[in-house]
Amino acid sequence: MGDWFHIINLAGVAVCAISGTLMAYQKRMDGFGVVVLASVTAIGGGTLRDMVLDLPVFWVQNTDYLYITLLAAFITIIWLRFSPRFPYHYLLIADAFGLALFNIVGLEKALMVDAPMAVAIAMGTITGVFGGLLRDVICREIPLVLNGELYAITCIVGGLGYAIAYYMELSSQVCMTLALVITILMRLGAMRWHWQLPVFHSEQPKN
Repeated sequence: MGDWFHIINLAGVAVCAISGTLMAYQKRMDGFGVVVLASVTAIGGGTLRDMVLDLPVFWVQNTDYLYITLLAAFITIIWLRFSPRFPYHYLLIADAFGLALFNIVGLEKALMVDAPMAVAIAMGTITGVFGGLLRDVICREIPLVLNGELYAITCIVGGLGYAIAYYMELSSQVCMTLALVITILMRLGAMRWHWQLPVFHSEQPKN
């Protein structure tokens, strides 16, 4: 279980670092700005999760996560040097995969410390969305989590899928795979078909 968790966590950090680097490229930041944005996106959600759960912060405990953040950012920069134009859809796809990977990391880590399932689902959602929220706020963008299309709700639904499999006493790998697939498919579907929750629309006063 430990190896699976570590690999998934590294993958989530790498993918989110890529999305942060892509956003930094779009905003024409300098090298320091790229590192800051990639790092905030990659480790922001997990940092908040560990603080809430009163656990050692994961990237302080294991510096592999810092190294993979820098490596992912560097490789992305090199790739962008040869890309003719900014691939915005890649940013959204990287963000969707990072969201899903971090969702199951947050779920698993909360359950490791015997948190209730409802808390585990909340921790998965926080881990998934908070780094991207910080990224967008720093870049003065409307955060994707507040942008209409299904975002945080995909983590919650993925978490519910995990919970169903968990209470059916399926293996941890099956639970994680189910949550991952649900979250990714819902997020990609929301991007493709603009799925949204009902919202209030203000009416302009008539003259």
